[in-house]
Amino acid sequence: MMSRTYQATGINLQGMAFGEADRLLTILTAEYGLIRAIAPGARKYKSSLRGRSELFVVNNLLIVAGKSLDKVVQAETIESYPKLSQNLAKLTVSQYLCELVLAIALSEQPQRELYELICGHLARIEVLDENQYILPYLCQAIFHFLIIAGLVPQVHNCLLTGKALIGDNCLGFSFEAGGIIDLAALTETINPPKIDSKLTLQELQLLQCLGKTDFPPQENLTSELAWINLDRLLRRYTQYHLGKTFRSSALVEGLSPLEF
Repeated sequence: MMSRTYQATGINLQGMAFGEADRLLTILTAEYGLIRAIAPGARKYKSSLRGRSELFVVNNLLIVAGKSLDKVVQAETIESYPKLSQNLAKLTVSQYLCELVLAIALSEQPQRELYELICGHLARIEVLDENQYILPYLCQAIFHFLIIAGLVPQVHNCLLTGKALIGDNCLGFSFEAGGIIDLAALTETINPPKIDSKLTLQELQLLQCLGKTDFPPQENLTSELAWINLDRLLRRYTQYHLGKTFRSSALVEGLSPLEF
């Protein structure tokens, strides 16, 4: 149980106007998971909470617990990732990742790993060059969040045979089964799962890199068509298993290749 006044470190994932001058924040904290709290007067021009209540801002917080909503009484900014809002692709991708975290985060229990993961991926995206291809970074972030959520797809072995996947086989990805299937094995299965997408050898290799903590070799960052296909695949897979659509997903889809 949290005491009536408690401290937490958290990142603002969502914010909306509340009352005449307040802002209602949804914050992922390392110590208590998701919390919803009012930032009183945050929409006033001279409010000390104005900048601290913006999206992507990380604060050390002093919060008073309430019956339905908590209240932020003090905030000290640690990080703010200002460059995310200066580029359309970075902003859109970051908003999508925040929506994804909102869907998988838990309340009233520590979420330090998830907190550190979203901050780490936002920091990585922020420092990308303006012309650097962003989709690989989005795909890896989604994959990492799926690992934490216990929804990561099987990408190394066929889900039907258990055998290691090789590029010479015809491969398919099944949302229902939760990963990749050697299509030759379908003929020996009584109730074969639905195949939602076929995979090329290059796409298989890129998928198998995503679980790493570092990033795939530089030569893999230029495979634009493969990354476009994997981005769509992972976003559809995520929405299938979480049972919801994300508003920012459509915005990611709408970005032209040039903006990536």
